[in-house]
Formats: sequence, structure tokens, C-alpha cells
Amino acid sequence: MNAPVLQCGRFQLDLTQPKIMAIVNVTTDSFSGDGNPALDAAIRAAERAVEEGAELLDIGGESSRPGATPVPEQQELDRVVPLVEALSGLGVPLSVDTVKPVVMRESIRAGADLINDIAGFRVPGAVDAVCGAPVALCVMHMQGEPGTMQRSPQYTHVVEEVEAFLDERVQVLLGCGVSRDRILLDPGFGFGKTVEHNLMLLRQLERFGAGGYPLLVGMSRKSMLGAITGRDVGERVVAGAAAALVAVQNGARIVRTHDVGATRDVLRLWSALQSD
Repeated sequence: MNAPVLQCGRFQLDLTQPKIMAIVNVTTDSFSGDGNPALDAAIRAAERAVEEGAELLDIGGESSRPGATPVPEQQELDRVVPLVEALSGLGVPLSVDTVKPVVMRESIRAGADLINDIAGFRVPGAVDAVCGAPVALCVMHMQGEPGTMQRSPQYTHVVEEVEAFLDERVQVLLGCGVSRDRILLDPGFGFGKTVEHNLMLLRQLERFGAGGYPLLVGMSRKSMLGAITGRDVGERVVAGAAAALVAVQNGARIVRTHDVGATRDVLRLWSALQSD
């Protein structure tokens, strides 16, 4: 398995061992119920996540849950940029989850190390906002947009279609001068996919890393876990940690989670079993 080093802003991130990315929501309508736009509360949540074992932080100021409505640009800036500035000395890479080019630019200026774009840098101006910066870029697949993506997702061959989309977006980034060591891929579990689509992607996850780009995967607390286990969103910690483990076994190098401690324990056990 490839274990690349990711050029991630201020950091050279060694992905020999899988990394945990903690979700830090500064929203009022997160599907997981953990969002809080108050700066002090978000700082405390980020610090707790690092104490529990998070190796990256993913800051989001706009919910991307199914049915979510967009947040005004200035409101997202007001939520995200002060938090990036406040956490810049924490010693871990800071990711910003956004589709807006202005938020990308200002987050990078504030100290972000990674831009995590659920739209795959398709919004006009997004590529220009990031191509000249040293930050890492996570290219995710999403069918549709958050407001409508789960109404009736359809594919002829989901794995091949997601793979083709990610390849096309990578070529766009490479064409504008982004180096290979700055690119991450995310097949977008739950973003315009049914449970069966998600399971097919998870079974064949290694295909998405065949080009040498590291994979970032996020299934934490998502509805696919609820559909399989019958548990409410606040009761999916075990399923989420198990899903992270399966993703790592199938090639993921970064797992994005709300539940850092449980995920850390599972991955530590897995890592111990891999060693001689």
C-alpha cells in the first residue's frame, strides 16, 4: 500500500499510519447535533479532540447535511476565519470544509493547511483560489447539492462514475499547477448515495487509491450507519468506529470523525496487529 507524504500547508503529513481528522462544526444545524458557532466553545471542542488523539481538525461553518440550505458568505467567514486564527498554534493541520472561493482564500490567509471541498472545486473561482497556495486539497464526489442530494440518487455504475469524476477533477487541479503531493480524494459517502451505493464504494475503496493519491473517508454518525444498525444519530459511535476501521483496511489514510476517542482506540488496535 502506498504511504505518501502529504504537503499540507505548514506540515509534511506522513501517512504511513492512518490519521484521525476531528470534525469541528461551527454551525447551528449540523445533522450530528454537535455544531456551535460560539468561538470559545469551538476552541474547547478542538482542544478536546486533539487531547483525545485527533491529528487534523476539519472546521466547517456551513452544514452539508441532506436538506441543508446555504449560509451567506459573510456569515461563514465570521464563523470560520476567527477559529482558524485561534487554532493556528495548536500544532496540528487545520482543514476548512467549504465550497466558497472567498472562504477558501481567507481561510488560507488565516492559516488553514487543507481545503476540504465537497463540491470538488467546481464552483467558479474555486480552483483559482487554491491552486497557487501550498495547502492540501481534498477533492470529494457529490451527486447534486446538499439541499436535494438524497431525494433520489441514481447511478448506472456508482464506483466507475465516482472514479471518473475524481479523476477529471484531479486533472483540472494538475493542469493549473497543483502538485500531486497536495491532493487527497474522498468518494463522498452519503453525498447523493443510497445505503447500497455507499456499501459498494466501501467494498471497492482501494480502487480510488490506485493512482497513488491518499484517501480521506468520512462515515461518522451518517444515516447509512443508522439504516444498518437502527440506531439514532447519537448512538452510532461503535458503528462509526467500525466503519473507520473497514475504511482503513481498504486503503483510507485519513478518517474524518465526530468520535475521536473511539476511533483512536480501534485504529491503535489495528496498528498493533500490523506490527511484528
